Amino acid sequence: MVLATVLFLLYPVSDMYSKNNVAPQPPMGWNSYDYYNTTVNEKQVRANAEYMAQNLKEYGWNYIVVDIQWSDPDAGKLNADNVQYIPFSHFCIDEYSRQIPAPNRFPSSKDGNGFAPIADYIHSLGLKFGIHIMRGIPRICAHNHTKIFGTDVTADQIANPFSISRWNGDMYGVDYTKKGAQEYYDSVFALYAQWGVDFVKVDDICNTNMYPSNPYSAEKEIEMIARAIERCGRQMVLSLSPGPAVIEKAWHLEKYANMWRITDDFWDDWTLLKAMFERCEVWQKHVGGGNWPDCDMLPLGKLGEGWGKGSWMTRFTPAEQRTMMTLWCIFRSPLMIGTDLPQLDENTKKLLTNREVLWVQRFARDAFQVMRNEDQCVWASYGGGCPASGMQIYVALFNLSDEDYDVTVRLSEIKGIQAQNTYQVRNLWEKSDMFPLAGDSLLSMNIEAHDSVLLKFS
Repeated sequence: MVLATVLFLLYPVSDMYSKNNVAPQPPMGWNSYDYYNTTVNEKQVRANAEYMAQNLKEYGWNYIVVDIQWSDPDAGKLNADNVQYIPFSHFCIDEYSRQIPAPNRFPSSKDGNGFAPIADYIHSLGLKFGIHIMRGIPRICAHNHTKIFGTDVTADQIANPFSISRWNGDMYGVDYTKKGAQEYYDSVFALYAQWGVDFVKVDDICNTNMYPSNPYSAEKEIEMIARAIERCGRQMVLSLSPGPAVIEKAWHLEKYANMWRITDDFWDDWTLLKAMFERCEVWQKHVGGGNWPDCDMLPLGKLGEGWGKGSWMTRFTPAEQRTMMTLWCIFRSPLMIGTDLPQLDENTKKLLTNREVLWVQRFARDAFQVMRNEDQCVWASYGGGCPASGMQIYVALFNLSDEDYDVTVRLSEIKGIQAQNTYQVRNLWEKSDMFPLAGDSLLSMNIEAHDSVLLKFS
């Protein structure tokens, strides 16, 4: 009781904090992983932030997120040998078992500064700063019996040695039943608040391979993390990864997180993109109000420099890139760009700065799948007003086949479209007005293989 009282005084719960108010719209930003893998450094983070501020911020892009292994001074040294996470690597750790940035990669973090100088700079650009962490406590801290801030407990006493990620052995899970477990997470997020962190991506949440009978085995750690954010005195978006999250726990995810991955790592492969249509259908009723099922990062532009094999331009065709953006936007997934922004080509920049398409992701609501088969799919969502007063309705047509195809839907099948009304139709990707259509019309458009069309009816 004494320890709990001390920590409450150190990290008071803010009366103003509301988890859902932290992310009233699905977050948009940049993440270092797809291009830099584990190797990103301070100079590169600042360069990407500067590009975003100058070229993308006005369109709604505002998060800069440093992904995995930022505390490892040797991260990436074995990537060419297909060793992404160096076993038992020596992280940079403070005296209280908390990871701190590796100073050889983030020089401004020296002398106990942590990420504060980078966060301050990103904030000065009008942007927000985020980091990735693995759930749990560093195994090296448990082995060395290092301290937990504000307690007489050591890391080994709260670590669960039977809870280790199958793909990254850096951490032990934290045993929520142990004295000091909540205090550890409280101290971690209090440190992040001091740094000025706005977004935390927590990894190793669903582990179906290690725990097939309980793939959502990190449930209690999620609750401890959410509680620590409430107490830290700073609003932070909580993003959970990796997926696929389990639909049976949608209620728990909505209660404690802002974002959660509904897929494994998503890359530039049509098979993975086509599979996202089913995943989005499963999660469509759990979108909105500060809760954002996450389709994962956008593998656009140049990718993979930090993977030790040389970079490549996205393998998605222009048609597939439009389809990805259309699905992500009408579904209202968070949008995180995976490329190195200073190398962004003009065509990709245009794809990411279409205000009319991005408006659908920012402000439309109640998206739903109208129909889907092997060859085509149709989604719809709403923007303002109500059916009786003539709301705007967004309709996305997708050609899922490998050939040009006539994607067809009867407008009366789309909830909200009134048969007696005539609608003005606008193509949002082309930014052009089309012919008017009666509400009982058959809409049919010939669409290139793997491509899509996003229309506004008003």
